[in-house]
Amino acid sequence: MAALPDLDAMDWRPAAAAMAGSMHAMLTRHPWLGQAIGSHLMYGPGKSRHDDHSLALYEKAGFTPADADRAAATVFVHVLGSALGGAVQVTLTRRLGKGGDPEKELAATMAAAAEVAMAFPRLRERLDDSAATGYGAAPDRTFEFGLDAILDGFEAQLTKTT
Repeated sequence: MAALPDLDAMDWRPAAAAMAGSMHAMLTRHPWLGQAIGSHLMYGPGKSRHDDHSLALYEKAGFTPADADRAAATVFVHVLGSALGGAVQVTLTRRLGKGGDPEKELAATMAAAAEVAMAFPRLRERLDDSAATGYGAAPDRTFEFGLDAILDGFEAQLTKTT
């Protein structure tokens, strides 16, 4: 597991971004892990250390213990959801590979999905603009955009309560 940020040496927001980024990178490197979290009980000293540090981070920011729990859970769900795309592609490719050429079947499925989406104006516009990335690909910096929005909301929440 990655090193945890020193909460005495940095402000809560960069520490939260570092922890979320590290977890996102791990889930992206190991796409099976996101799906395993939903189907297996995985808990041990490393996860406990990470969870405790996350709670300490949000409590240091000024959240009550209950709100620190909510903040940590919110960031975790965002990280997990953002990393899910890679896990889905791995699973689909593996499943499709059992019946033939997974790359060809995935391309055909995505082409069919794009054809359906062309009937909807906003999707059609994005398909025309994203020919290189393909239908269903997340825009660049989606994870960072969402994390910034979440942390901005946390800062606003803290400002209201102080």
